[in-house]
Amino acid sequence: MNFNNRRKIVLFLTAAAIAMMGEAATFPDSRDLLRQELRKVTSGLAFQMPEVMLPEFADRNFNVLDYGGIGDGLTMNTGAIQKAIDACSAAGGGRVEIPQGLWLTGPLRLKSNVDFHLDAGALIEFSRNHSDYQIVNIPRRGWIVESPIMGVDLENIALTGPGLIDGSGITWRPVKHEKASPTLWKELTKSGGVVSEDGSMWWPSEAAEKGAEYVKNLKSAKNKKDLTAADFLPARDFMRPMLVLLVNCKKVLIDGPTFENSPSYALYPNWCENVVIRNARINNEYWAQNGDGIDISSSKNVVIFKSTVTAGDDGICMKSSPDKNASGPTLKNVVISECVVYHAHGGFVIGSNVDGGIENISVRNCDFVGTDIGLRFKSARGKGGAVRNIFVDSVYMKNIVNEAVLFDTYYEEKGDEESAPQAVTDKTPEFKDFHLNNIHCDGAKQAVRAFGLPEMPVDSITITNSTFSTEKGFESSNVSGFNLENVRIIPQKGPVYSLTESKGVVIENGYCPPATDVFLIVAGKNSAGIRLIGTPTDGAKTPVKYGSDAAADAVTIK
Repeated sequence: MNFNNRRKIVLFLTAAAIAMMGEAATFPDSRDLLRQELRKVTSGLAFQMPEVMLPEFADRNFNVLDYGGIGDGLTMNTGAIQKAIDACSAAGGGRVEIPQGLWLTGPLRLKSNVDFHLDAGALIEFSRNHSDYQIVNIPRRGWIVESPIMGVDLENIALTGPGLIDGSGITWRPVKHEKASPTLWKELTKSGGVVSEDGSMWWPSEAAEKGAEYVKNLKSAKNKKDLTAADFLPARDFMRPMLVLLVNCKKVLIDGPTFENSPSYALYPNWCENVVIRNARINNEYWAQNGDGIDISSSKNVVIFKSTVTAGDDGICMKSSPDKNASGPTLKNVVISECVVYHAHGGFVIGSNVDGGIENISVRNCDFVGTDIGLRFKSARGKGGAVRNIFVDSVYMKNIVNEAVLFDTYYEEKGDEESAPQAVTDKTPEFKDFHLNNIHCDGAKQAVRAFGLPEMPVDSITITNSTFSTEKGFESSNVSGFNLENVRIIPQKGPVYSLTESKGVVIENGYCPPATDVFLIVAGKNSAGIRLIGTPTDGAKTPVKYGSDAAADAVTIK
């Protein structure tokens, strides 16, 4: 064998080995590595995190090419791909393989014991023909438009591999004029659809524009229990689906794919248990209405890590709904680590519907760049519940549009911040026992804004070892037990702190920027127990200023 031939063989074998290594890195059968990573991510938590159970799959492969699939960008492959999924599940499970190619398809139903795997170069594009999407009645969800990828009452399922999934969301979503560039707005209005009378919104169809009122009338009808899919059909364009919807599923793995152009939320596990999301990439346009990235609702034992989100709405969001047959919160034991969120309404978000209760959430080692809000905790009367034991550590933010940290219990109730107390119910939002440590923000409109309800203050919040370089400082209303230790807030203009109707706020080892106009403003007759410990205020022209009805002894300086 001459040297050139030997060299060709060596190069071939080397390339093959590298390709195999790359495949192994994305193939979920590298269970040991995944388990090691899960143990690392879930170690050292402030709460007891149960071991997250991973799905297991038989060593069988079902390639869609063997079921008549053609990835040419022209052929509709709904039947071929669904046949492969069905055959895999019927055989006891394994892997359904989507090889490289452009795969057009209608909506797909996942089945138990199936790893749905997209090879490198595989691009699934879902149908733009809305008649391909049925109206279905789903447990705990009611009447919905079936999602491009949907799984209900399943166990042992996975979406894996480095391929890409496109939800053709542009055909479903309305677009706000204020979010669209002039070029985009021109393209949308030329493409057809309907512009609202006030010019504020483009809708892809007249049915989409009128759908909200139509659905509202349906659900208020006296005979709503007798409704059928046909009744909702005129509102299909309005009832746009999530890209991936999983309901009542156990042992779920999402590892590797890119999800883009979602009709609504991109990934939405509901009432699921033992969910692992790793190496996921969500890419929704910044103008994508309700285009959330990863939303977890009423689920238990969830780990999200090493994932990247760009979204038109909230980035990584926690929600909960009530269950009459369950005791305790319906969303609990969630770990989020090593994630990056670019454009989104919030980097990490809780709410707005939290009426099922939320407990034991950990967010660590994450970066938020250019989000509207960094850490966003939102709810409102009628949507609330007990949200407790939230731990956020080592979050780094840059160029946040509004607040770096926001507690908002008046979500979508603008102008009601000064409302009178109301009766406390099981749907009153209760934000309590939040622990934020090592939070650093370079650039935001405001460092921290915390607005509780007069009948239910935001309570027992700690922020430690953090730095905020922002336009405005800290602002609170109706809070109780807010402790800040070793926190440097450096606003462009004072006051550094503005407290209204706030009790038990302790600022220890704080920082007063040089030549600050006012360090601390206190207002409201219910403000009391505010302490400055080891916090120099002599750099401020006015260390403490009292506003309306504030007691002169509301502040203690030590």
